[in-house]
Amino acid sequence: MNWVFAFYRFAAVTDPELLASQLQPLCEKLTLRGTILVAGEGLNGTLSGSKQNLSMLCDRLREEPGFAELEGKYSRAKQDNVVFHRMKVRVKPEIVAMGVPGVNPARKTGIHADVATWNALLADPDVIVIDTRNDYEIDIGHFPGAINPKTQSFREFPEFVEQTISPEKHPRVAMFCTGGIRCEKASAYMLEKGFKEVYQLDGGILKYMELAEPSANLWQGECFIFDQRVSVNKNLEQGQYVQCHACRHPLTHTETESSKYVLGESCDYCHAVLTDKQKSSFAERQRQVNLARDRGERHIGLSPPAKARKIVNKVSSDDKEIKARSGKPR
Repeated sequence: MNWVFAFYRFAAVTDPELLASQLQPLCEKLTLRGTILVAGEGLNGTLSGSKQNLSMLCDRLREEPGFAELEGKYSRAKQDNVVFHRMKVRVKPEIVAMGVPGVNPARKTGIHADVATWNALLADPDVIVIDTRNDYEIDIGHFPGAINPKTQSFREFPEFVEQTISPEKHPRVAMFCTGGIRCEKASAYMLEKGFKEVYQLDGGILKYMELAEPSANLWQGECFIFDQRVSVNKNLEQGQYVQCHACRHPLTHTETESSKYVLGESCDYCHAVLTDKQKSSFAERQRQVNLARDRGERHIGLSPPAKARKIVNKVSSDDKEIKARSGKPR
């Protein structure tokens, strides 16, 4: 069984460079793959490997000052899914980038809501529930009644707050994300902005799926995740979606049958907005992937350029807004 372990913790890291230099060889020795981000504010990682070796890494992380109570979430991947191609330990300014100086989740965050509390918050008309994930993630799954901020990156969340809600009009706020890290930082930001009663879904959607009884599980659809599995279902098993290797938007089987879907090159979401140069680049990358496969080798493809992703996501978001106003389904 191929296991995936996702974790984070906000706690002071005295020497991020030193810790990163210690973790990289350890992860390689344990034959783990994935990414760990190390910053002065804490640790954030998602790794794949055997459950025994992942547990050994977790034990090592708990030896660090401030990380004794570090927890993570295990989920399963299909046996033939490599999930991640390589192991990277990177030092970053933030373990989740918001770009707002002074926000410190290690000092104070919102109230952590368990499954029962969260379901009660969803049903409370006096609470506004905000999905802190990106627009393309929300496309494939959501909690009923949650607000979609229509952001393309977490850095846009503060602007959404400034333009849309206020402590005076919305004193009770609840937020959620995939694994808890974004809504934890968002809750710290909201408290800094003067919101009085702030909640966050403890452990995010993934922990909710793990702990909620089927009859109490209010999640609708699948949950987008940032690895080769693309999504997981309510049982935390690999979901039905694939991903466009040009714009990274999740796609259903039906969407891959579109004439605009070309493996590795384009899909309905990006075909009209990619430049000829970008399409040519993606086509060449796919050709190299095919050649590597024919040789029995693994090709590590590159993510699409950030500019291309931003353009595609913006056009896709605008298109959905126009269709929503006209009453036509996407």
